[in-house]
Order: sequence, then structure tokens, then C-alpha cells
Amino acid sequence: MTAPANGPLRVGELRPSQLLHTYGVGSVTDLPNLSAMVLGLDHWDLVQATPLTEDRLLAAVRRRLGAQVTTLRTPPQIQETSDPFGDWTRVGVPVALFPRWLRCSREQCNQLSPASSGLFELEEHYFRPENTRYVHTCFGSRGGRPTAVPARFLIACPDGHMDDFPWMYFAHRGAPYASDCTLSLVERGTTGEAANIFVRCSCPQVADRSMAEAMGKRGEQELPACRGHHPHLGTFDECGEQVRTIALGATNSWFASQLRVFSLPRAEEPLTQAVREHWASLAPLSGIPAEAAKMLLPTQACWPELEAYGVEKVWAAVTDEAVASTGASTPTQTEEEEFDLATPEWEAFTAPHRYELPDFTTESERVPTTASGWLERVVLVHRLREVSALTGFTRIDAPEWMPQDDDPSTKAAPLTREQPSWVPCAELRGEGVFLSLREERLAAWEKRADVAAREQVLRAAHVTWCLARGLEPQWPGIRYVLLHTIAHVLIRGFALECGYGASGIAERVYARSGKSPMAGILLYTAAPDSEGTLGGLVSLGRKNRLGPVIDQAVEEARLCSSDPMCAEHDPRVHGRLHGAACHACLFAAETSCEHGNHFLDRTLLVETLVGNTNAFLT
Repeated sequence: MTAPANGPLRVGELRPSQLLHTYGVGSVTDLPNLSAMVLGLDHWDLVQATPLTEDRLLAAVRRRLGAQVTTLRTPPQIQETSDPFGDWTRVGVPVALFPRWLRCSREQCNQLSPASSGLFELEEHYFRPENTRYVHTCFGSRGGRPTAVPARFLIACPDGHMDDFPWMYFAHRGAPYASDCTLSLVERGTTGEAANIFVRCSCPQVADRSMAEAMGKRGEQELPACRGHHPHLGTFDECGEQVRTIALGATNSWFASQLRVFSLPRAEEPLTQAVREHWASLAPLSGIPAEAAKMLLPTQACWPELEAYGVEKVWAAVTDEAVASTGASTPTQTEEEEFDLATPEWEAFTAPHRYELPDFTTESERVPTTASGWLERVVLVHRLREVSALTGFTRIDAPEWMPQDDDPSTKAAPLTREQPSWVPCAELRGEGVFLSLREERLAAWEKRADVAAREQVLRAAHVTWCLARGLEPQWPGIRYVLLHTIAHVLIRGFALECGYGASGIAERVYARSGKSPMAGILLYTAAPDSEGTLGGLVSLGRKNRLGPVIDQAVEEARLCSSDPMCAEHDPRVHGRLHGAACHACLFAAETSCEHGNHFLDRTLLVETLVGNTNAFLT
């Protein structure tokens, strides 16, 4: 990361995946001595931002953000060298100081003031960028200048705006104040609670004010209306919403709005697969003489991925693809089919043959005997590639991931001042286990009267929950709730056996009834390393290991340590999007669940203490 205030200054490091999932555009990043905000895409250097090819993801992003989006790019970076003043130190993701109010850390001082006041100086550390800090001009007991730390509180609104806490306004209760008065932030006691933190003004007529008065419903009435500030863009919108006080580093200060896809095979042979992936850049070469085209091949951006095959073989594959694309008739697709991300993945995982491609390698495995009555297929995914794109973010409230998460009406704060022409993305490589259920068994279960009655209960709670938040109810169906529950049960079971933590195992649920039904789950783990992961999850998918794991996980789902409260949970009463589910039995980490621990219910899978008869597994 680089701070561009007085020229590029390296202040820290983040992994590319973190820039999409945790510290993306508009988020506040905590560094050892600084707090910085990742700036909008207008400030990013595209020269070192590598384009990624993933047509399905680009199509989904364009549907959400507009047809002006032309590319997906990785965050800019240069290979690190031993030179602390090399070009690599000036290339990165730009950040700016935020919050802009700082507090002196010396106990006898505690002065609170903006960084632009001239009371603080930036100490740069080129060799140890994590030690870069602001210092106060006062001096400590040993003559050293104390570190100036970021102010602990911010304000934000549900429309994605964020601003510095209005310290002067709050200290003076909205009344006029003298231009020469100074503030300090004093902590009394050792608990660190807001009630023990006081804002003190040098004005003799102004009493100390506790930060507890700025929190909750009371605090909303004590603060001014939102200014519509986007600090990552440097812009102001018309807003007027009531702001909320949040602590620096609060988890609700930034939620990513993303789209994710798996790289799917386009051919069974690796070279043909690579040519088809980069056909947009290779197609123009097919229309020029062969000798000239062969000379131009090594100049293409995709050549590093093709170089291992040699010019002759690559050119032969390009000419073959040109002939195939000319003679093939392209089927007409409706808009819904064109942007259906789930169906192509389902078809690839359920294909009767195996794939052996660099980014997609599958192998069929026999179904465990104990689960053969309801489990139809087990596929070991030795290699897979997941590409994620950041399309926006929200604050205060997380985006509610419904099945139609590519809806362009999804409300999110922008990444750029104007309409974006590109979006940042990250690629992960890993492994997984795909399980598909028997359609006949599942369809018969869905038609049962007791299952329909339970669906009415869950659906009524879902409608009430959505209407209370101004959302249009989009019920995913009882099939999805069952498959989602199975996925969470198996995540816990797999984590105990495969060597990966539960937070490192993610899910993808394929659930659809009707003409082209789907009923399957993919449990996978992935890492940003080009080699992917270590194979522990795939090894767990072998028949001799998978059977006992499934049996044990299902058995543990019958009883929860929070029973009978968990089993008797009524979502209509408690206003939740889940039935019998809690942290002790089904809830998974944020990185694992694709729907924020919504749409879960143990009573649909197994019989619990309430004696339910609608369980899929008896």
C-alpha cells in the first residue's frame, strides 16, 4: 500500500485477496501506527494492474455495473527486491490517512486535533514502513515525541457514507465555539467503554462530555445529519440520513459487494482451453498471414501462459479455433441464461467424464454405502480456480445475499467517481469435494405435507424480515434450505478431519427445482498461491473416509448444546431467517457461508428433540 499525500510512501502490505474481502476500496485499514482508507479506483495505477480473463465473471459484472466495464484487473504490484528505494516501493494500492483526527498518546496531553492542524508531524521509515507514524510536537518524559494515534470514533450512514466524528460539534452540543479552543480525549478507568471516554474542551464554560452520549438511539439525535461524504472518492452526495457513531475498526464499517465464479473448462485439452480463454486477443491474428502472425504471437499479453507449448503448436490451435468458430452456429441465449452463473458450474461438476486441466481437474469417486440412499454422486475436485470481483460496498448493514445476487439494483457505494471501466479482482486456487443428491428422493421429500408446513413457517418469517428492512422477499425455496444445512453440517465435520480450519472451508450451493433441477453442494478451500492448497480436503472425499465423516456429522446435528431452545426456535417470533440453528450447531464463519448464516434449519435434515417428522434423513 502507498500513501500518496506527499508523493508515494510505502506504509504497509496487504494480500490481493484481502483487498477484496476485508480491506477493499473505501475500507479503513488498521496499520501498526496509522489508520488509512483505501482510495477509489480513480487513484489506482493501471500500468502494473494485470488484466485477468474470465468472461463469465465480466459478463456478470457488466450486468451489475454497466456495459462500460471492459476489464478485470488485479491490484497493481511489482515484484519485491532488496532495494528499499526501488520502483516496487512506489507501486501499490493508494491509501490516505483516515480518520483525519489524531490524539496524542501521552497521558498528560491527550490533545485531539486534525492532522492538518500542524500539531502533528509524519515520521517516515523507508526501511521499516510499518513504523511510519505521526508524532505530536509535545515531548514526553524522556524527551521523545509521543505517537499520535487515530481518533477512536467515526460516523457513517446506511447509504455508504463515512466521515470524521464531529468532535467540535459534539463537545459544544451544536453551539458556536471559539476558533482557538482545543480538545482532548480523556479516558477514565480501565475498561475502555464509551461511558469512560470523555471529550474535554479548553473553553471553561463547556463541561466534559461522555462518548456514551454519542452511541445508540440517543447519539443519533445528538449528531448532525450526514453530509454524504465519500472519503475514498473525495466527493459529497445529497444525503441527509441520520448518522451513527461507530468505533474505529468496527466490523460493520465495510461490507464487500462481490461476484464470484469458478473457471470452467472450455475444452478437454489444455492448449485448446488456453486458446479459447484468450480468444479475444488471439482472434485478430487469425486474419493475417501465418508468418507474420507467428512473429506477433510472443508479443501478446497472454503469451506467458502459452509459451510452454511453442509457437507452432499455439498457431495450429489458433487456426483450428478460427475454423471452428467460423463454422459453428452460436445458439441464441436469453438474458437470464446468459448471466446464469450456477448452471454452467453445475454441468461441469456433474459431467460424466473427468477433466484434467490446469485450473479444473475432477475425478469421480464412489458414493459411500451408508449414504447411497440419498447421495447420488461424489466428485473430487483436485484443482479449481475461483475469481472474485469487487463491485461496491456497503456500511452499517451487510448486503443481503439472495439467490439473484447479480441483480443490478443491488444497493452499494461506488468504487469510482464516474462509471467504472474496470473493477479489481483476485484469483484463488484450491481444491474441493462436490456432492449431488438423488433428485427422486429429494423431490418426494419436497412434496410431503409436513415439509410444506415447515416451509410455510420459514417463508412467513422470511417475508416479515424482508419487509421490515424494505427488501423485496425472494424466498430461495425449501430445497435450498436443506442443502445449505447439509453444507454447514459437513463443514464442521470436514474441519475436524481434513486439517483445514472451518473458516477456511467455503460452500457453494446449487439448488433449483423445476424443468432443469439442481441439488448439490461444493465444499472447497482456496489460497492465493499459484500452487493452490495441499490436498487435505480432496483426500477426505475418498469413499473410505467420506462415509464415516458424513455419518458422524449427521449424528452430531441431531443434538445441540443449546437444545431445547435451539430445536424449538420459531423464526416468526424471533424475527430470524433460520429455524433450528445457532452458533453451537450450524453457524459458520463469514468466510465460509454464502448467505450470512441465513436459511438454515436442522429439523429439515434430522430428527431433533422436538420430535419433528419432516426430516430428510430419518
